[in-house]
Amino acid sequence: MTVRLRPHHLLCLLTYVGKGYTPGFVANYDRIAKRLSSGEDVLVIDGPDDICMALLCEPEPHCFRESVRVRDAQAAADIGELLEMRLSAGARIDLHPGLLARMRKAFADGVTRKACRGCEWFNLCSGIASGGYGDVRVRDVAPI
Repeated sequence: MTVRLRPHHLLCLLTYVGKGYTPGFVANYDRIAKRLSSGEDVLVIDGPDDICMALLCEPEPHCFRESVRVRDAQAAADIGELLEMRLSAGARIDLHPGLLARMRKAFADGVTRKACRGCEWFNLCSGIASGGYGDVRVRDVAPI
């Protein structure tokens, strides 16, 4: 199977440690983290993705806000540059250990953090990155 992710969630998954907006959100994200850690690939999409699904029942889910679309555009630009590819809807990414390590290093170094400006989780993610990503739930996948 494939995990559908919007561009900025490619950054969020790097530091996800089981904290989130609601218990339902966390349970859903935990399932996605297990899928990614077991080797499922990523399909980049526009708009709400598999992570957003747990929030779409809210009266006004933030997943549709313009600020989130701007965050996606910035993340797509930064990650695309890092991966030397055009990161747009339809792109597929295999999050193998080398790629996760490269993405986490770029994140910790601030190379791919422009999309994180103004995010309520910024300080949490910064601490996780500076602490070496010890408790993250998306783990390195063994090569197949």
